[in-house]
Amino acid sequence: MAKQSRKIIECRDYYLPNDYPLLVLSGDSWRISDIKSSRLHFHNCLEIGYCHSDTGYMDFFGETQAFEAGDITVVPRNTPHTTYSSKGLHSSWSYFFLDPRGLFGSFLPASWKYFDLLNYNFPNYQYIYKSSKYPEMKDLLSLIYKELKEEKEEYRESVRALFLSFYLLVYRELVERQRQSLAKQDVVNITQIRNNLEIAPALEYIEENYMRQFSMDDLADICHWSPTHFRRVFTEIMGMPPLDYVNHTRIMKSCHLLQNTEEAVLKISEQVGFSSISSFNRNFRRVMVCSPTEYRQKSRNYLFRESDLIIKDFSGWLEPPENIDD
Repeated sequence: MAKQSRKIIECRDYYLPNDYPLLVLSGDSWRISDIKSSRLHFHNCLEIGYCHSDTGYMDFFGETQAFEAGDITVVPRNTPHTTYSSKGLHSSWSYFFLDPRGLFGSFLPASWKYFDLLNYNFPNYQYIYKSSKYPEMKDLLSLIYKELKEEKEEYRESVRALFLSFYLLVYRELVERQRQSLAKQDVVNITQIRNNLEIAPALEYIEENYMRQFSMDDLADICHWSPTHFRRVFTEIMGMPPLDYVNHTRIMKSCHLLQNTEEAVLKISEQVGFSSISSFNRNFRRVMVCSPTEYRQKSRNYLFRESDLIIKDFSGWLEPPENIDD
């Protein structure tokens, strides 16, 4: 039987300063090719994009969505995706990368604890927003860019407040989509939406404790469900069993360390929670379709390293690196 081909997923990591976790990539040279990459990629932070010109497509887990000039994209971290322009075009973009928790701090209401766009749990998540329908979003991004460009007095606080307003608009839209779904759909779908929210504590626990050892029963207890019910619901929502998701999260974290540190692979495997190097290597190859060492060597062409600048004129990754063999 022929070996089934698997889509390679790349980690494209960004350095975001702890005191002000924000990076903007923009400039005339930032254009997206019309050649569709065979690889999806993900980021370690929230990505907000603004399309200045032309049209194209974004792929998410096999789902394709079209974009056009004026559209705004909001992509949570660790969300595999790829962007490509329509045939014969090279769309122009500006990208904002940020960590909302670090940028907003205590400004986020306590009730939003499990509504972090970094780790979204909204059904029917909306990735692309039309500026014709959401002109406020476009206006806010324009003001944010202007503030960062001019660097007037207290511009950072101004940007922080503007981004919070943008974040609120996205949040309200997602909540409204839930309300509409509740109004149109039956009890089964209402239950699914509730389940999405109720596994959120387990997702947050995994995000904060992935480096520790815990069982599926521990995650089920956090959600106040039986292990059997928790495993079934979690798998339905996330598309994989709980412990597979834990290992996937650990692999995503290891990608960051492989790109940004010189730590030995064994040390990294321990830091992200694997009990043995063989388990780490096996899970890494299953998710990333290459070994940790191969990934470190080939992915560093992508690493965007630390700098004092917030706005960067960057040409982007228009072409994938050399093929990573199985």
